[in-house]
Amino acid sequence: MHVSAGPRVDGDAQRQRTSLNDPGVRALVTGAGGFVGPHLVAHLEAEGDVALCPETDITDRESLLGAFADLKPDVVYHLAAQADVGGSWDHPLDTLRVNVEGTLNVLDAARRAGARRVLAVNSADVYGVVEEDELPLSEHAEIRPTSPYAASKAAAEMLCIQATRGYGLDVVRARSFNHLGPGQSDRFVASAIAHRIVESETSGADSVRIGNLDARRDFTDVRDVVRAYRLLMTSARPGEVYNVCSGVDRAIREIADMLIGLARRPLSLDPDPDLIRPVDLMVVRGDPSKIRSATGWQPRIPIETTLTDVLRYWRSRQADS
Repeated sequence: MHVSAGPRVDGDAQRQRTSLNDPGVRALVTGAGGFVGPHLVAHLEAEGDVALCPETDITDRESLLGAFADLKPDVVYHLAAQADVGGSWDHPLDTLRVNVEGTLNVLDAARRAGARRVLAVNSADVYGVVEEDELPLSEHAEIRPTSPYAASKAAAEMLCIQATRGYGLDVVRARSFNHLGPGQSDRFVASAIAHRIVESETSGADSVRIGNLDARRDFTDVRDVVRAYRLLMTSARPGEVYNVCSGVDRAIREIADMLIGLARRPLSLDPDPDLIRPVDLMVVRGDPSKIRSATGWQPRIPIETTLTDVLRYWRSRQADS
């Protein structure tokens, strides 16, 4: 089990703190080794929190209970998930087990360990297919999951509500819209396009394969997203759900064109039917007014900076290979 470096605070004294805004809060992060986790850990430590990162499979209930009991977190950021929407069509059972059973285990372990609050990171995919006149999506919008991934996240939300109502555990739910940034897997659209651009730069190819260019998504830089998560931990109302989004939707074509414009030589886009999902939501845009009202949060990092950093990440990976 790895516990990341951070300021040392006596455990018993720490647990007597009454404010989650105090420095030195013991913050356990599930899924710390994923895309968002390292960004969140870095932000927590920069804010003076103690980031605890157990290397435990969330579907291994007994090991997870033991890790939480040993670490005695004040708060829990639950990031661990099977987050590949496309892959969930091929592996629905695995997706449900990680995202539903795993969440149940995390909530139970947090309650038994005496954690004061859990931030459960969920997904805007639970809103499903929506029409233009339903936008922007507020937290009151109907949940209509389309993919197995979205269904698993909707079920995980029900477990969070039950933990709050049934056990009195303070669980705040974050419905995160699309986020991107350096370190993201190429299973996700913006990072995938950036990766293919770098491969084309290296191989001398003249084009980049692309899927559905017309879909529109609400993108936020991951470094802004993790700021939102900590602000929700310290300022959200108990048991509430909050969209984490920019409130602006951008076409995948716009993202692709911006990335192509940042390429080191001219490249064209080559549509590939194999890259289109069985069901793809045409447009998603969230309403961030609730989180802004509760925390004052809003994105700071321009999309141009984000995409430049994503390309830089893949170029670095290419240079190291």
